[in-house]
Formats: sequence, C-alpha cells, structure tokens
Amino acid sequence: MGDFINFLGNNLADFWTYTGFANATVGHVVMILVGLVFIYLAIAKEFEPMLLIPIGFGILIGNIPFNMDAGLKVGIYEEGSVLNILYQGVTSGWYPPLIFLGIGAMTDFSALISNPKLMLIGAAAQFGIFGAYMIALEMGFDPMQAGAIGIIGGADGPTAIFLSSKLAPNLMGAIAVSAYSYMALVPVIQPPIMRLLTTKHERVIRMKPPRAVSHTEKVILPIIGLLLTCFLVPSGLPLLGMLFFGNLLKESGVTRRLANTASGPLIDTITILLGLTVGASTQASEFLTLDSIKIFALGALSFVIATASGVIFVKIFNIFLKKGNKINPLIGNAGVSAVPRLCTYLTSDWFGIRFDQLFADACYYNIQEKYPDDYLAAAKKARRTEHTVLISTKQLKPRRNIGRLIPPISLSTVRMHWHIV
Repeated sequence: MGDFINFLGNNLADFWTYTGFANATVGHVVMILVGLVFIYLAIAKEFEPMLLIPIGFGILIGNIPFNMDAGLKVGIYEEGSVLNILYQGVTSGWYPPLIFLGIGAMTDFSALISNPKLMLIGAAAQFGIFGAYMIALEMGFDPMQAGAIGIIGGADGPTAIFLSSKLAPNLMGAIAVSAYSYMALVPVIQPPIMRLLTTKHERVIRMKPPRAVSHTEKVILPIIGLLLTCFLVPSGLPLLGMLFFGNLLKESGVTRRLANTASGPLIDTITILLGLTVGASTQASEFLTLDSIKIFALGALSFVIATASGVIFVKIFNIFLKKGNKINPLIGNAGVSAVPRLCTYLTSDWFGIRFDQLFADACYYNIQEKYPDDYLAAAKKARRTEHTVLISTKQLKPRRNIGRLIPPISLSTVRMHWHIV
C-alpha cells in the first residue's frame, strides 16, 4: 500500500510539473490580463472587434504556461508546432498581401479619382512615420529596426507586419500588436487632437460632393496605379500588386464572384489566422522587454504626429484654395490608414461627431445662398436651434450609425456632411 502511495505521489508530482500552474510567472499573468482587456474593448466598447478578439484570444493562447523542456511542441516559437506553422504566414510575409487583396476588393477610389489633390493630404499624414523613425534612432534602435517601428505611424497592420518581418523579425510581435492596438484606439486618440487643432468654423466647412466617376476611370485606376507605384518603388509590389488586383476584380464588373470571395471569406479567414498568431506571438518571455515598451510609446507618438500633420496640412492647403473649394481640416486625419475605423465614429455620437443635418435644414429653407460658408448660422436663421435641429443620438442604442436621421441621399454625399461639435 505504501509503495502504491509513493507511486501515486511521484506521478502526481511529475504531472504537476507539466501544468500551467507550476510554470506560470508574473509575465504570463500580465499578458493574460492584457489579452482580457483586448477582448473587453472589442466586446463592450466595439473597438475593432474583428481584430481585437482574435488578437486578444491569441494573447491568451500564447501565454498559457507550459514546461519548455518537455518537448510538447505547442508553443508558437517551437519548430514544428501547429501554431508555429500558422505563424509562418506572418514571418514569411504572405498573410499581409492576401489581406491587401481583400482590401482592394472592398475599396472605392471614386473620391480620389474625382479629387486627386486628396493624395497630398494622405501624404502629409505620413510625417508620423518619419517622426517615429527619427525618434527611434535617437532611442538607440538601429536603422532597420527604426524603419520597422516607424511604419506604425501609417496605422496599417498588414504593412507593419510585412515590413517588420523583413527588417526586424525579432520586434515583429511588439510592432504588430502596437499597430493593431492603436488602430482600434483611433476613436480615442484622434478626436481630441482634431478638436485642438481646428476652430469651430473650420469644423463646419462644407465640402463639395465628389463628381460622378465613370466605369472606365475606375477600371483604369488600378492598372495605372500598379504601374506607376511599382515602377517607382518595386519593393512594394507584393502589397500594392495585390491591392490593385483586388480593386480591378471589384471594378471590372465581370469578376464579381472573385471580388466577393476576396472581400469576404478570404479576407475573413486570413484575418482570423493573422490576428490569432500575432496575438500568440506575444509570449511573455519574448514580449515583456524594455524594447516593447519603447515601441508602444513610439507607436502612440507616431499616431499623434500623423494626425496632427494631416490636419495642419489641410489648414495650410486651404489658404491657397478658393472660397468654394475649401477642405474640411478634419479630413486631414484620413491620411492615417486606420481611417475606416474613424469613419465609423464620424457617423456616430461616440465622441460628439455627427452628420451635418444643419446643412440639410439650411437648404430646406432656401437660405443657404445668404450663408454659403456658415450653414450653422443658416440653420439658426431658420429659427431652429442647434439642439432641436439635431435629434439627440444618445437615445440610439447602440450608439452607431445615425444615417436614418437624415434624408435618403447618396452614401458619398452623406460621408461629406459631418463635423465635430
């Protein structure tokens, strides 16, 4: 009986050494809490749920403690493990181009075709990349690492992953998580900066609706775009090639099934795999370092610089534009590639951003001609106060699209009529 008890005790002791409880460290607990915060933000706050839920859950998976010497082959950094095989799509750089294929199939370049000068606004916001690059150099990162870190300022997760996999593979986990985290936090980071750098009058500048774009123009753009950009920068071919190819699938009108696949099942599948493996790559032993903290700080700073430079550029640009062609400075933030996330909030009450119902009311009373640049005054002249003209969107649950509050007009027109109050 004593031998059996000893046998049972020894085996239970061996079993204990293989459990996560025996191998857990403070770092594992910290990272698990970070993963739970990501999941909370995605579900409770709806901050980029399709990214934060896979990444957050991936963080949980990647930080389940286990005996590293047991040869279990379950960790993402263990050669031959399932997670390691899936992670090769990140390290080898073939997830990002597939993401770009789907993005291209979902993108409408009509606004850019009708108003090409918007490219300058997008370029201005890239100062965030160069600002972060220079600061990273001063903080002790080598030029390759600084270049990979700087791309966080472009707010583009796939690009950050692709570039870091080539320039600084050892920092890819921190860079990817930082990029996606700040993409999800765009509604928190950008609106205060936009309010700070603009006046109320500037925030209510009404932009002209974009002109109608022909089918031929839409088809030509991805072809010209590919040849021009890739002849200029051939190293961008994997991403730009797939982006423009996806857009051609969409705009050609004869490959709708392929475009739907690229913009639906394909990009969704890759997003799941990308988010999960990027999250799992934040293994505590590899992720919790001083460099990771520096990268997160630089990422936040690059977002601030990118947003500010875009808004300031539009303000300067407006000096040279005619009165009727002024651009709303808030558009300056669109140079940050996470703008789809912000657009969601531009049509919401989350941060006091709302549709310009005032302009619709001013037109209704036919007094816009008296107040062509200040339709806020026009609406008030119509004996409607700001409070009564704009139905309180706080009554809507969830606090999201309030398009139903305005007359049925084209989506392109709707997107041009918003301002921050």
